[in-house]
Amino acid sequence: MSEFRLTQVSDTHLGRRFPGLIANFHRVSEHIDANRPDLVVNTGDVSFDGPTSRDDMEFAKTLHDALPVPCRYLPGNHDIGDNPTAIGPAPSPPVDERHRQQFCTVFGHDHWQFEAAGWCFIGLNSLVMNSGLEFESEQFDWLASQLSRASGKPIALFVHKPLFLNLPGDPETVDTSIRYVPQPARRRLIEMFSHLDLGLIATGHVHQRRDFTYGHTRHVWAPSAGFVIPSDTRQVRIGIKETGLVEYRFQPDSFEVRHVRATGQVDVDIEELLAQMGQPHP
Repeated sequence: MSEFRLTQVSDTHLGRRFPGLIANFHRVSEHIDANRPDLVVNTGDVSFDGPTSRDDMEFAKTLHDALPVPCRYLPGNHDIGDNPTAIGPAPSPPVDERHRQQFCTVFGHDHWQFEAAGWCFIGLNSLVMNSGLEFESEQFDWLASQLSRASGKPIALFVHKPLFLNLPGDPETVDTSIRYVPQPARRRLIEMFSHLDLGLIATGHVHQRRDFTYGHTRHVWAPSAGFVIPSDTRQVRIGIKETGLVEYRFQPDSFEVRHVRATGQVDVDIEELLAQMGQPHP
């Protein structure tokens, strides 16, 4: 295969009780149906609230199953719980093995590797990093074995959380600790790739579109396919606050990125969702 076309969607936050999010996913589905990539990757927060509602996960899986192309999935904090961090509030809920196993039962593997168009593609569960769960060590061991067999191929890494804001050593703060892969797991992950041709890190989680290069690695933050957080008081503005998706074309030793907004996709405001859930405006 000389070219591999991949579409990344993220933070779909699907649940039967959120018609606006479902409508946005249908617009994304129509776009995918018209373009027929080789693969769709959802980089997490597939469901609105997986830890308390397995139905959210199963409903999300049903909608993805209707897509005309195969899909791979990675968990987000809304699917299996969040990372513990050295600073900041305790996650609610924290990631645990029961919810990780539930995700795998519904969506399949929460970490994966495959090769196409001369590239090595790796997906990792970033929520178990810094968790102390047994699977955290198992995944790092699995990753080491996959990287040892990369055979010089360029690597595209997919994870839910961005690794950092601008620099690998960016300090963690109370406000940012839940936004990025936490230390010291972040440092370990970066070191594992330090002598390899890591061409791309594709993430989601922040609900903002961003695209920058650090060193020789391009960092692409996919926006949420579902909703935005327009208030800069509620969430600091880092990139572009809009709903959308990302399309990639991989060829041996190169790739292209296209930032896309599906026709009819709208910027559902988080305040609308909070109102549906009966939560007051802050």
